[in-house]
Amino acid sequence: MALLSLQIDHFRNLSPASLEFSPSVNLIYGANGSGKTSLLEAIGYLGLGRSFRQHRHKAVCQEGEQRFVIFGQVQPTRNSDEGKVSVSRLGFSRDIQTQETRLRVDGENVYSLSVLASLFPVSVIDPGVFDIVAGGPGKRRQFLDWLVFHVEPSFGPLWQQCQRSISQRNQVLRSGTIDDHLLQVWDRQFVDLSEQVDRLRESVFREFESRLRRTLAEVHGEWADNLKVDYYPGWDRKKGLAETLAEHRDQERKVGHTLYGPNRADVRLRYHGRTVAEIFSRGQQKTLVILMKLTQGEVLAGHHKQVTFLLDDINAELDQTHRRLLAQRLTRLGSQVFLTAIERPDPTDLWDSPPPQHKMFHVEHGRLTEEQTSASGASE
Repeated sequence: MALLSLQIDHFRNLSPASLEFSPSVNLIYGANGSGKTSLLEAIGYLGLGRSFRQHRHKAVCQEGEQRFVIFGQVQPTRNSDEGKVSVSRLGFSRDIQTQETRLRVDGENVYSLSVLASLFPVSVIDPGVFDIVAGGPGKRRQFLDWLVFHVEPSFGPLWQQCQRSISQRNQVLRSGTIDDHLLQVWDRQFVDLSEQVDRLRESVFREFESRLRRTLAEVHGEWADNLKVDYYPGWDRKKGLAETLAEHRDQERKVGHTLYGPNRADVRLRYHGRTVAEIFSRGQQKTLVILMKLTQGEVLAGHHKQVTFLLDDINAELDQTHRRLLAQRLTRLGSQVFLTAIERPDPTDLWDSPPPQHKMFHVEHGRLTEEQTSASGASE
């Protein structure tokens, strides 16, 4: 998907605007606090249904206003059967007072964020994304599940069912008196759902790991050759989940929640038997995360889905070599890119001349202004 246009009203410090973007590269620059990240945040809402900076909708609504609205037009990848390109209209609004969220697709109300997410895959690369390597298993599980959701349509509702089963099982574990028969009933349902979730995760992970391995082969460095990437389902596969739960029933009763299952899954990154977070330099960790994000895009491209990448202030995190690596590979993927910077970007610093089709925007006090670009890179 590519975001062709965006309308914003009462979102953070951004002035009401109607913007048109390049389906390829969009460069946004301005001083700190001018509204660059807020623009990416608004775009992210259409594909994530939330802010990638924090969790409260209220925080993004302009002070004194009760409702913010974001509306965009996205262009799906070309349909080879029909030989034409269609455009979908996506809308997100949130009433802060009533806490009501309204989602719209082509003028019709929809009632699940997954509908928007499936139509507009968005991947964010900002300073917080490096926690995929340095953070806990939850970050890596979320990284994998985003990919599984976009590859396997059945994953979203199945994972929701599994999470409800975990919640119900936890209630039983936390109760003062545990009915073993009732717990066994929940266990059977939980094991069945968990194994279905695991099969989908493992299938997509195998595709991801295979593509990542090919990408790492292009990186010159001993660390890339000896990196080990494994998927851990959340329990010992040799025993199976049912046996694992039975063995650790007393332990789970003591802590009052589920200790084994897909809620404990992880993508384990190891180097000579030690975690990458322990041994890799900050630069190596950043490089690895970038390659993992690019590999996500490559997997979806193989399934005829285009990812829109939001790159926030990567100049502060990456040197020029890695910025060029990221920018050029994203262009090779055919991805739409939104990239922010404090200083006006020079496209030739990121792409070989001539640069790809692009648009340039300046942000000042929340107001975006499109600037003219050279003929070689201007949008048509």
